[in-house]
Amino acid sequence: MARRVFLHLGVPRSGTASLQDRLALNRDALAKQGLTYPNTRTGDHFEAALDLIDERWASQREAARGQWASLVAEARKAPGDVLISSEILAAAGPAQIADAMAAFAPDEVHLVLTVRDLARQIPAEWLERLRQRGQRPFKKHMNEIAQSRRSSPELWFWRVQSVPDILTRWGNGLPPDRVHVVVVPPADAPREELWRRFATAVGFDPDRASEEVPRGPDPLGVAGAAVLRRLNRELAGRHVPAEVYADLVRELLAHETLPGAGTFVPVVIPEARWRFVERVTEEWTDWIEGAGVDVVGPLDDLRPRPPGPEHVWVHPDNPPSDQVAEAAIASLAAVITRVAPTYSSPLRRLAARVLRS
Repeated sequence: MARRVFLHLGVPRSGTASLQDRLALNRDALAKQGLTYPNTRTGDHFEAALDLIDERWASQREAARGQWASLVAEARKAPGDVLISSEILAAAGPAQIADAMAAFAPDEVHLVLTVRDLARQIPAEWLERLRQRGQRPFKKHMNEIAQSRRSSPELWFWRVQSVPDILTRWGNGLPPDRVHVVVVPPADAPREELWRRFATAVGFDPDRASEEVPRGPDPLGVAGAAVLRRLNRELAGRHVPAEVYADLVRELLAHETLPGAGTFVPVVIPEARWRFVERVTEEWTDWIEGAGVDVVGPLDDLRPRPPGPEHVWVHPDNPPSDQVAEAAIASLAAVITRVAPTYSSPLRRLAARVLRS
């Protein structure tokens, strides 16, 4: 039987980070089942995927050069099946996809795509952009998504989220049984469910790779998102080093502080856009069924769930000022607490100079 190479293409914000963390944590247990999740200098496959798709990505593009070839070389050493996973692989163009397929010839290549309902994906992608110094208002984000083409898209969101487009690009020439769509379960499903569905698609026993990763950070609510977006706007042009932003803003504020600061109100698409999301979902489910690909999990889990009758929608661009102030003060307190142990006051610095003289 030919060796199988599973390419997990994404999509972003569909549980890919937690899956990749768990794959890395269970690397040895998977190897005992005949599945290699190749190791790299960073432990994941992001740099290699960035090298393949040749996309500008802040300062990381140059550092990633040569990493796709390194990952392929590592994969070729594997004695059995191989799994490669990066959500940005979904953005690859035809020439890059041809290179990826050629790199693993004559192995049996399989595609795996984890897919989550659009009503959760649209806010999640906006929030992730805010964590990467984004300043775009939610209304502009939503309008751009609704108005942009989903076939052969130019907009990054659809390049990495449009299921028919991604699988048409990547699956050209592959038998349908080598294309696996893993439907992300709803938010109230058991935590293990996505891992079990993914294991079914790839073909390993999830109970024999049971080491769990810590639960990820809670999502930002509308007040926290407003603080982060306004902070990014204030920091623009101030040349804050990437490592400082990552430590103080992305990790301390966006991940640790803002999700729990004040009253939590989720970021939800407006009612006026709900029909758009339902229509796209219908197009996707019809396409998946017609393509005859392997589907793990019920397609009904892709259908968006409207908020309950008790939900009061709050515009993500204009949350209540008192909630924003509460979240901002919590953020300020967190930053002061973080820097306090290393702080050196001007008076203490002057005294130290006097004592040294």
